[in-house]
Amino acid sequence: MISDYLSQSSAITWMVLLTLSGYFIATVWIFVYRYMILKSRIQIENDSLRNLYTKRAKSVSKNSILSGYLRRLNSLSPELLKAAITDTIRSSTKGLTTLSIFASTAPFVGLFGTVVGILESFARLSNQKSVSLGVVAPAISEALVATAVGIFVAIFAYSAHLILKRMAYELNSILESEADILIMLNDNSKKA
Repeated sequence: MISDYLSQSSAITWMVLLTLSGYFIATVWIFVYRYMILKSRIQIENDSLRNLYTKRAKSVSKNSILSGYLRRLNSLSPELLKAAITDTIRSSTKGLTTLSIFASTAPFVGLFGTVVGILESFARLSNQKSVSLGVVAPAISEALVATAVGIFVAIFAYSAHLILKRMAYELNSILESEADILIMLNDNSKKA
């Protein structure tokens, strides 16, 4: 069935399906890559935050993202920590705009393929003397494949976008908690 559909498809339909395939491959790659990075960063920062809360450490762990900023700048200020958090979240959320674009445009790309497919089907059917529902229905159902693929890609891209966005929010919250504790510890050590 798929081979029949593809063999009867025009160049435009092929381009639509290839575009949607590219969207899907890029979506999977962005999702997996960013998911692994965010998951790792969240785990490291969670452990560091837990150590700060339980007073097992007086600063963030050596693996913490904030640790690198603190070492390079050799300073602890609310502004520095805010800048470090912002920079970390910015770099951690690369690709989210692309996922958003894929999620919003994939259905339209698929719909374009469907419209072209229906136009081609009607053009083929116009050459026949008698047309019945048995002839029209398969032609239209073949054309709807592009819309189905577009919707599938959009659902996956949108879901991936939301999952990664939530993970970035979680990382941001953890980093802000760490920064608040570091500032508090720094203020307390200055008073003592």
